[in-house]
Amino acid sequence: MPEARPFVVYPCVDVQRGRAVRLREGDPDRETVYFEDPRAAAAHWVELGARDLHVVDLDAAIGTGDNRALIAEVAAASAAAGARVEVGGGIRSRAVADAWLAAVHRVVLGTVAVTDPDLVAALVADYGPDRVAVSVDARAGKVAVRGWKETSAVDAAELAVAMAERGVRHLIYTDVSRDGTLQGVDPEPVRAMRGAFPHVLVAGGGVAVDADLDLYAALDLDGAIVGRALYEGTVRYPRAP
Repeated sequence: MPEARPFVVYPCVDVQRGRAVRLREGDPDRETVYFEDPRAAAAHWVELGARDLHVVDLDAAIGTGDNRALIAEVAAASAAAGARVEVGGGIRSRAVADAWLAAVHRVVLGTVAVTDPDLVAALVADYGPDRVAVSVDARAGKVAVRGWKETSAVDAAELAVAMAERGVRHLIYTDVSRDGTLQGVDPEPVRAMRGAFPHVLVAGGGVAVDADLDLYAALDLDGAIVGRALYEGTVRYPRAP
């Protein structure tokens, strides 16, 4: 019997215009700034024991610029302190993916899973399944793309199945309609994703209290990406054993 994987809470550091923020439902105009410097945000969670951080370049995701140099500094400092960084946001070409994979532990691909699944498969083949994750971000079961500005006709669970067939072994599911709202987790789409994807599955969107993490664990997820609930202290960190 394979050894059970630990449930991992990934503190989220979203970077917009050089600051660590959280957005409500992915809307760049509805931001809350938690740290003026993302390096300080990352250091805060690493000092509390984080060994994995989820970092998103929001400007790159929505096409208004990028925070690449700053996030590279975050990754380097975190690695020196013993923590791994995965980065998502606007990674839609081989060149950008290669550049990030030279600087961080893992890239998180979103839009290209819909527009260029061959690129996803190639990156998994070249770098290995631990270094490439796909983020399936959905509204009402349909995949949101291009920084969540557009909702495609692609079914979220069907995309998860297709990504598993392409060799993806690390999937992130986000309920866009609940992200940054502290409304709590809707278990039904999460349960559907668990049924569609048999490998490492991490979820986020709406986590408000520790019970939401308990729900994820009960649904046999491998972890959760948590932002606002950690920054506002409604979820304990580090998590009690």
